[in-house]
Order: sequence, then structure tokens, then C-alpha cells
Amino acid sequence: MKIETLAIHAGREADPATGAIVPPIQMSTTYERDADGGYARSFSYTRPDNPTRHALEACLAQLEGGSHAVCFSSGAAATMAVFSLLNPGDHVLAPLECYYGTRQLLREYLSRSGVTSDFIDMSDAAQLEARVKRETRMIWVETPCNPTLKVTDLRVAARCAHSVGALLAVDNTFPTPILQRPLELGADIVMHSSTKYFGGHSDVMGGAVIVKDAARAAALHAYQAVGGAVPSPFDCWLLRRSLSTLPIRVRTQSAAALEIARFLRQHPKIERVCYPGLEDDPGHAVAARQMSGFGAMLGVCVRGDARTAMGVSSRTRVITCATSLGGVESLMEHRASIESADTLTPQNLLRLSVGLENPEDLIEDLDQALRG
Repeated sequence: MKIETLAIHAGREADPATGAIVPPIQMSTTYERDADGGYARSFSYTRPDNPTRHALEACLAQLEGGSHAVCFSSGAAATMAVFSLLNPGDHVLAPLECYYGTRQLLREYLSRSGVTSDFIDMSDAAQLEARVKRETRMIWVETPCNPTLKVTDLRVAARCAHSVGALLAVDNTFPTPILQRPLELGADIVMHSSTKYFGGHSDVMGGAVIVKDAARAAALHAYQAVGGAVPSPFDCWLLRRSLSTLPIRVRTQSAAALEIARFLRQHPKIERVCYPGLEDDPGHAVAARQMSGFGAMLGVCVRGDARTAMGVSSRTRVITCATSLGGVESLMEHRASIESADTLTPQNLLRLSVGLENPEDLIEDLDQALRG
């Protein structure tokens, strides 16, 4: 089935008890045991598994082209689950420019367990190839990266990882499986912050990890059950409901983002627009090869400093100044001000998440905010 059909039907069956086409939320924390003490109906306790979570995981696995999906209570929890596959002495290569929470996990927490990490410019294929070590056991990639939208060639990253027996893990939150399918390009693990495009309405938090390897899936499920950072049944139900509209939302938002990027590139108050859909963007050629669309995220560098950029975000009327992304409403914020002190994000950069408003209204809003 095509991805639009999977988004609606995967993991979703009519309720056998009532025939309802919308599956009910299974809120129970525990399940009846059989006379012999077993669980012939597969469920024993809601932390290791839950019918509503099971349906969400089945859908996500099919959307990403994997065999198993493992869901968590946040994107950070999903990231930490992936890092749980590492052992003391292992080495990780990660992007110099990426979600700052991922850097914190590697630098401040994984390092305590004897895991070392190096941060490099992964848009530079030569640098990626040169920095892989014998001890490297994972290459972590964001592409396009947060918030400068640099692009990493996933086929090159996969070749580098597998040359030393390492795993390639890809944060696919920005493009979603609608626009980019890392497992088909050689990745071993795909991670998502489900809070973003999967949820799509800024009202539910979650994370997900998708893999093809059964043994790796078993290890992740064990970490999920023991660690306990699981999403609630209601959160899983909300996410599964939102996935039905994921293809149409992402494609519509991406088309609007390209229109807005082209407008901003010509604006006198804009220094630079970071968006791989622009033909002159450094990552355009690679993105065009491995993506079916360029996404709905933009990095917008205004002419001026941090104060100038914050002034622009304070004057928008349709676009909301707020953290997060992927919702139906457009959001914009000054990223450097909320990241760690050693942030590499330009001080004049505003991250723009394009929603489902009419792009002409968003362009008018941006124009009046830029003109002050």
C-alpha cells in the first residue's frame, strides 16, 4: 500500500466488540491472567505493552518501512533509548549542528558511562569519512539539521558507519517518512520526536524509534519496559489519530515553506535563508536525491543581531513566537537564546515552522514584521 493508505489503515482495525471503526482507548493498567497464570491475550501490564500503543507502533513501523517501532513518552526519551544500545568505550559521531538536547545527552550523560563522542560538520562528506574510528559504534545524523537545515548524505553516512561495524541512527523528525525514508538509504535506526509532525496539533508529547532488525527491536522493547518512559494510552490514541492526516499536512506545509523561502530570499531585511529547497542552498543537490520534498522548516537570518531578530519575532501577528514545530499553526523563535551557552546557532537566526495557514497571509505577516 502507498503511504497515504498506510497512514489511515496501518495498525487500525474495527473494534471486534462493537464494530466501531475508530479503535477505543484501552486505559487499563493491568490485564486478567489465564487459569494457568499465563497471558494468552498477549497483554499483562501497561508499562511493557498496551493495545493502544501497540496499534500506534504497528502504524509507525509500516510508515517508516521498518519491522518494529518502539514508542516513548518524548523525543528525548526515544533518543536516550537509542543511546542505551551503546557500551562503555564506544564512540559516537554526531552533528556539530543538531538539536541541543541531543548534544547534552551525549556530553553530560553518556560520557559518565564511558561513551565518547565527537561533533563534526556532517554536511562535509570528506570530514565524515575521515573522522570515523575503529571504536565508532554509532553515527547519529539529523538531516536537515536543527536549526540551520544543513543536509547530510545518508548513503555516505551509512557506508562510513558500516565500514567499521557501527550503526547509523537518523533523527527523521523534520522530514518525516513522507519526505525521507532513511531505512531505505542504509540507516539502521530511525528516531522521531512524535511531539512534532506526528502529533501535528501541538497537544501531545511522544517519541518513537523504528528498526528493521528483530534483535535490536527486542533490546529497545526491553529498555522501554524496564525504563518506563512510555506514552500514556491517550497520548498514543491522539498520535495514531493524527497520523491519518500526516501526508497531506506535511506536503501542504512543505509547499508553503518553499513559497515563503523564495519570498524571504529576496527581502532586503534578510541576510540568508537556510532551506534546502532553494536551488542555491549548499544542501540542495543531496536533498533532491534523498528527499521527495524539502520540509516545512526554515532558518531565517535577518540583517542585524540577536536584538534585531527578536524584534522581528515579537511583531508577527499570525505567526506565534513559541518553541516547538510541526503543528498546524506557524511558530517562530530565536533559537540561540534558548540553547546552551556554547551554541553554534547564529545570533541573528530565527527558526520558522510553517503551519497550515494560507502562505499569502504568512508572507504578509513576515513582511510587516521585518519592516517594523
